[in-house]
Amino acid sequence: MILMRGPFSPGRLLRRATLLVLVALLAACAPLPPRNPLATWVPSPNHDIRRPVLIVLHYTDQHSVQESLDTLRTRNSGGPVSSHYLIGSDGHVYQLVSDQLRAWHAGPGHWGTITDINSASIGIELDNDGHSPFAQPQIDSLLRLLTDLTDRLHIPRTQIVGHQDFAPARKPDPGPLFPWKQLADAGFGLWPQGILIDPPAGFDPWMALGLVGYPLEDRPAAVHAFHNHFRGIDGDTLDAEDLRILYNLAQQIESGSTTRTAG
Repeated sequence: MILMRGPFSPGRLLRRATLLVLVALLAACAPLPPRNPLATWVPSPNHDIRRPVLIVLHYTDQHSVQESLDTLRTRNSGGPVSSHYLIGSDGHVYQLVSDQLRAWHAGPGHWGTITDINSASIGIELDNDGHSPFAQPQIDSLLRLLTDLTDRLHIPRTQIVGHQDFAPARKPDPGPLFPWKQLADAGFGLWPQGILIDPPAGFDPWMALGLVGYPLEDRPAAVHAFHNHFRGIDGDTLDAEDLRILYNLAQQIESGSTTRTAG
């Protein structure tokens, strides 16, 4: 018997055919970008993935990480819900949605000119019942995750807010116990800098509150959210200390020492 050798031997042909079949199967399984059947597909290389410009922090208000994982993969009383990340009280980090995709964590609300928060943000849930201090291992993991996200996705480090900040009439999280000052000390979030001074005559605190990003449709709710974030207190009426803080924040924004991103 004469055995065929070289590029057309039966063994090589079989291997080549098997490889082609596998490639075809993989191509069939790979998701294709949406294409409009009304148009001729002429692909351009000039495109990009979704780029979030905001990070939103939440607390879960549930009893365990497992309960939150179940909820974030199914629904709550308002319907299907998700977030990009969940951090347990022990510091373990879970990812549920790709950074490139739109998670359903924000709902209605706006922060400055950003009106579709889900499309413009990364959502991070923290395993916390809303009434207890946040565990230090959890905050340590959050700081590591914030470092990764802001560096890798080029999100300005000032652009980190709570759910209550942009939806003050609907949501209380992450609440007055969240350690925003600790985040600020690590370089995250907008925070007063230097010595607080009384604003000049004619200073408009509502304009400053809106400049920071707060929605003003319900002003008492906006002040309550501002108090939770910047002072760790309740109350829905502005006082002299609030005006000093708002003047400081407005000066930072207007001087360009902090980056604001429009949506």
